[in-house]
Amino acid sequence: MAEEIIRLENVTVAFDGETVLDKINFAVYEKDCVGIIGPNGSGKTTLLRLILGLVAPDSGRVSILGMAPEKGRRFVGYVPQFIEFDKTFPISVWEFAMLGRLPGSPLARRFNDADRRKTEEALRRVDLLHLRDRQLGVLSGGERQRAYIARALASDPKVLLMDEPTANIDEKMERGFYDLLAELRKEIAVILVSHDISIITVNVDKIACLNKQLFMHLPSEINDEVLEKTYKCPVEMLAHGVPHRVLKEHEHGGGR
Repeated sequence: MAEEIIRLENVTVAFDGETVLDKINFAVYEKDCVGIIGPNGSGKTTLLRLILGLVAPDSGRVSILGMAPEKGRRFVGYVPQFIEFDKTFPISVWEFAMLGRLPGSPLARRFNDADRRKTEEALRRVDLLHLRDRQLGVLSGGERQRAYIARALASDPKVLLMDEPTANIDEKMERGFYDLLAELRKEIAVILVSHDISIITVNVDKIACLNKQLFMHLPSEINDEVLEKTYKCPVEMLAHGVPHRVLKEHEHGGGR
């Protein structure tokens, strides 16, 4: 039986009296690849912050490997949409990726051979080992994105969270990213937030439609009707030949 990595049970979050997430039930298992779609302001970033333990639910329960997020997040790798930094800051690709070894460790500790092995492995997996000595700020958008993923992988995560990972890369680099995703999902669970609905439907196992409430679907179930319910407006989907079928009525739930 597949190991459960993440579980949200009847989770509600409100900010300043306004409900952002409403009675969310959501589960992710080992080697799952889950896409999360929804309009701006639908709660996608809040959902990721819940998993990372950066936001506390007003009601309900969040767990990572059966632990509270504050303890379990050491098993979570995170690739944010934007990382703001001074591009002239003298940090190499190797040094940046090595930072992934720090979460859950004393900040003042010295890196050891195990840290260096994990960092080398992470850079090799994203095809950046040959640029290990290059300054991070001079990399292309696609190369920097791979460096961010390497930093997350260096932590040896059970699940990888990615927030709009293809937002700042060109089409060629995007194809390379999805090739990398296909390799990663053989070993770890992946949660991918993206506005690119058509590409998500052919690169994930499950899709979470989120707009305050969350409903799980298989990629083959996503059609214009489902998207219009999620986005609350007419949506035209380019299916790229992927077959679709009409869904039954939504039912709450996110587990298997």
